[in-house]
Amino acid sequence: MLSYYHFNKAFIVFLILVHCVPRNTNAQQKSAPLSKELPYHSKVWAPDLNNGYYKNPIINADYSDPDVVRVGNDFYMVSSSFEDIPGLPILHSTDLVNWKIIGHALQKQYPVDHFNLPRHGDGVWAPSIRYYHKEFYLYYPDPDFGIYLTKATNAAGPWSKPVLVMGGKGLIDPCPLMDDDGSMYLVHGFAGSRAGIKSIIAVNKLNKNGDKVLDEGVIVYDGHETDPTIEGPKFYKQNGFYYIFAPAGGVSTGWQVVLRSKNIYGPYERKVVMDQGKSSVNGPHQGAWVNTALGEDWFIHFQDKDAYGRVVHLQPMTWKNNWPVIGSDVDGDGKGEPVYQYRKPKINIASVIENPVESDEFNNNVLGLQWQWVANNKAHWNYLHPAKGVLRLYSVQAPEGAKNLWDIPNMLSQKFPADEFTATTKLEFKPNIKLDGEKVGLAIMGLSYANIGIIHKKDGDYLYYGVCKDADKGELEDIKIITKLESSSVYLRVMVAKDAMCRFSYSTDGSIFKVTGDEFKATPGKWKGAKLGLFCTRSTQINDSGYADFDWFRITAFDKN
Repeated sequence: MLSYYHFNKAFIVFLILVHCVPRNTNAQQKSAPLSKELPYHSKVWAPDLNNGYYKNPIINADYSDPDVVRVGNDFYMVSSSFEDIPGLPILHSTDLVNWKIIGHALQKQYPVDHFNLPRHGDGVWAPSIRYYHKEFYLYYPDPDFGIYLTKATNAAGPWSKPVLVMGGKGLIDPCPLMDDDGSMYLVHGFAGSRAGIKSIIAVNKLNKNGDKVLDEGVIVYDGHETDPTIEGPKFYKQNGFYYIFAPAGGVSTGWQVVLRSKNIYGPYERKVVMDQGKSSVNGPHQGAWVNTALGEDWFIHFQDKDAYGRVVHLQPMTWKNNWPVIGSDVDGDGKGEPVYQYRKPKINIASVIENPVESDEFNNNVLGLQWQWVANNKAHWNYLHPAKGVLRLYSVQAPEGAKNLWDIPNMLSQKFPADEFTATTKLEFKPNIKLDGEKVGLAIMGLSYANIGIIHKKDGDYLYYGVCKDADKGELEDIKIITKLESSSVYLRVMVAKDAMCRFSYSTDGSIFKVTGDEFKATPGKWKGAKLGLFCTRSTQINDSGYADFDWFRITAFDKN
C-alpha cells in the first residue's frame, strides 16, 4: 500500500512538471511562467560544470564588492548597488557556486528626496553582512552621508529602515567585528574624492547594539608606501589574531593584502596573499573569507571586466603559519593566484544547480528581482497587468534640464549576464496621441549609450536608433529614424558579442529581425558595468500619459545569425 501511494504521488508530480514545460520558446509564443519552486537555469552562463567542478566567474555579472556570511548550511551574499533601487541585492547559495537572488535590503535610497533623481555612482558602495544575535546585520556606506546599518531576521527580508551609524563624507567600506567578549568594532576605509585622503584603514568602537560609533576612530594601517588605494577591509578573528583582508593597488591592477595583529588596534603585520600571477584574472579585488560547515575555507572576490562590470570569482583558501593563502600557490611562497576551474566546496547537503534570474515573462504581480530603477521609483511608473500578463511602463516626463536618457529616473535596468548573449523583448506601444515625442525602447546604458525604440510623431509611430556619446557629460543623443511602423507591436533585440560589441535589430513578426544602426561598443557606467534598460519617456507635461506593454523580456544565447 505504501509503495502504491508513493508511485501515484511521483506520477502526479511528473505530470505537473511535464505540463509546465514550455512547448515553444521562440519569439512568437509566450511560454508558461517559471514556477517559484523551480531553479532558474541561465542560457548564457553556468559556472557549475555538473561533474564536481566549477568554473570562474561563479556569477558572470556585475555584483561588485561581494561579502558573504554563512548561517548553518546556507550562504548569503550582498554586493554594492550604487544608485540602483531596489538596492543591496541579497543572494543565497548552499554550495558557494550556484546562487539565487532572494531579495533586496534597500527598497528606498536615503535620504529619499536626494535620491528621487539619478545620482550615478553615488548611493550604496561596498557593504558587509554578518549574523549576530540571530539577526543579519548589514552595514553599507554612502560616501556623501556616512555609514548605515539595516537588520533582518530573514535574509530575504523585510529589512529595517537604515540607521546612520557614523555620519560624514568619504567614509566607505565598513565591516563589523564582534569580539570574544561581545564588544563590537567597525573597520572602514576612506574615499579620497570626498574625504581628501585615501589609502588608510581605521577602526572605530561601536556600542553594544552596533548601531552607533563611540569614538573618532584610530588609523591602524597606512598603505601610501606599499599598498596605495588600499580599501574594502573585511574584519575577522581567528587563533587569537585579528585579520583585516583588503585589496590594494587599484580595482583593475591590484592585489590582495592581509593584515594581522594580536591587538585590534595594531600594530599590524602585512602580507600579499594573492595577485594576478600568470592567470588572466586582472587585479583580483575586494571580497570575503567564508568557511563551510565541514571546515573548508574559501574566498569570494570580484574582477573588473570594464563594460561587463565587476564579476564574482570563488577561490580555494588554506592557512600556512596563521596566514591565509588564496587561490593556487604553485611555487609555495604563500601567495596564490586565481583559479579558472576547481573542485566544488564540500558540503553536507545536496545542492541545486541554479543561477540568478535574467529573463522575465511579466506574468507575476511583482517585478523579477533582477530589475532595478536608477532612482527611487514612483508607483505610477509601471503596472504589472495581471489580466494581460504584461509589464506596462507609463511615459514619465523627463526632469527639467534633462539632456538625454542618462538623466531620466524611470530607466528600468538589469546587469549584463555574460560575455555574449542576446536580449529580446516584445512590446506594444500606446502613445498619447496628443503628445509629440513620446518614446519607448530598449537600451544599452553606460557613460555612453545606444538604444532602439519607437517615437510617436503627429503623423504616426516611427522606429528609431539612437546613440549618445559621453551621455554623462550632457551630450545630446543622435537619433536616426529607420522606418514608419504600420503596427503598434514590435520586437526589439540587442546582440552582445565579445568585447561588449552590440548590434541592435527589430522585427514585426518575431521571426525575421532586421539589423539597424552601426555596431556600438558598450561602455561601463559610473563605478559599474553597462546595463540593459527598458524605458518609456516624454518631454512634455500633460494630464495623461501614453504607455507601452512589454509582453516579455528574454535572455538567450548569442546567435550571430
